[in-house]
Amino acid sequence: MSTYRFISSQERPRERLINHGPQVLTTPELLAIILRTGVNGCDAVNFGARLLNEFGGLRSLLAADIALLQKVKGLGNAKICQLLAIHELAQRSLEEELQSRSALDHPQKVKAYCSSKLAHLTVEHCMAIYLDTRYRLICSEEISQGTLSQASVYPRELIKSALKHHAAAVILSHNHPSGIPEPSMADITLTQHIRKALQLVDIKLLDHLIVAAGQTVSLAEKGDI
Repeated sequence: MSTYRFISSQERPRERLINHGPQVLTTPELLAIILRTGVNGCDAVNFGARLLNEFGGLRSLLAADIALLQKVKGLGNAKICQLLAIHELAQRSLEEELQSRSALDHPQKVKAYCSSKLAHLTVEHCMAIYLDTRYRLICSEEISQGTLSQASVYPRELIKSALKHHAAAVILSHNHPSGIPEPSMADITLTQHIRKALQLVDIKLLDHLIVAAGQTVSLAEKGDI
């Protein structure tokens, strides 16, 4: 675990943030501002560092569900709610950006959005992102859980949802809990199957993004769509 020296009253994270901006603070210090207090024998900064080490980083900490957070000694309901609220606000911020800008012009934002939704999951999930005629986000929906296959993703249901949301285009995304981000032949075959099905109703499949091990791989960029 990282160790931190005692922070004097002139150097507390809140005061440093006000005086110098958030960018000068370490991640544990930023967490300390959110958590507000530490636990017995551990100040807020070191408690933040302990949480980061226990969860393997900020992404996994903020993406953890309530049941997992409740197992952590020192995390009461108030602190859990604060962490969950931060993660949800970050997702909604990305959604707002994608609702006002073309997904084609901001591929990294789309990848970040998919990663925030899927990276922490330990079971394979697939979601569809529905876009309007200017490729702006309408909404996203989970369309399957478990091993991805043509049997688990039903083109008819995907088309029905796309039409319900008046989508002109779709981006698929799923996670690989194995940590291997490269698409399998099954992923590529399914993508082609879905692309052809959507073409029948004049809806474009723009991309299929695979999230794993902190990476997001685009099948469109690899030429597999």
